[in-house]
Amino acid sequence: MKVLIIEDEELAVKKLQKTLASVDSTAQVVGVADSIRSSVNWLQQNPSPDLILMDIELADGQSFEIFDKVDVKSTVIFTTSYDEYALKAFKVNSIDYLLKPIQKEDLHAALEKLKGLKSLYGNNSAPTPSLNVDNLVKELQQKLQPKEYRKRFLVKHAQKLVSVDVEEIAYFYSDGRLNFFKTTDNRKFVVDYTMDDLEEMLDPNQFFRISRAFYVAVNSIDQIHDYFGNRLLLNLKPAVDKEAIVSREKVTDFKKWMGK
Repeated sequence: MKVLIIEDEELAVKKLQKTLASVDSTAQVVGVADSIRSSVNWLQQNPSPDLILMDIELADGQSFEIFDKVDVKSTVIFTTSYDEYALKAFKVNSIDYLLKPIQKEDLHAALEKLKGLKSLYGNNSAPTPSLNVDNLVKELQQKLQPKEYRKRFLVKHAQKLVSVDVEEIAYFYSDGRLNFFKTTDNRKFVVDYTMDDLEEMLDPNQFFRISRAFYVAVNSIDQIHDYFGNRLLLNLKPAVDKEAIVSREKVTDFKKWMGK
């Protein structure tokens, strides 16, 4: 099996070569490229390898740009530092990926998967749906773009409309009929969005949904107390007129969020 490595860190290349040799003695590294430009040049000037191990982040941009500049006919396994949540598309498209630092067993599993696909679809030169990266690249380009979160809310106050910056909001909560938010200076407004809507709008680094009825900003949490039923009770600032309880199924994720 002929392999092209696209990686801009020299130590990572050496480790990948060593790991590759240890899991597949038939693997032959036929080239190494460290940028979009050098990768495109290599692919234009050489026969297509059986496999490309491709880092997503290169010194001159994201490696997805390679697919816009040259027809990639090889199977691609991406190597990346992105978390698994952002990369669910790999599994959907039957293309594998390796999270850095790359482990021997993970690379072995990826190569076994590739062999299985080639056995299933044959080794003809026509790309098969399972080895086609076009849809994957398009989806990941969208997923890995920095997401724009809501910066302000336009709400009613008396007979006026008021714009409130998200940085001023301490928490969102529901009374069962309406949804509200309170600002850090203790102003209260009705918000015309459901809690599920807010989950898509708010930066998860700043806000956490502790229950169906509460979305809290990290800076609004004054104290955290153990609560019966393996839950947590939060003291919020400014004070709220109902208990802010972290539901049992949210406790583990909440602790991780608070510890970031």
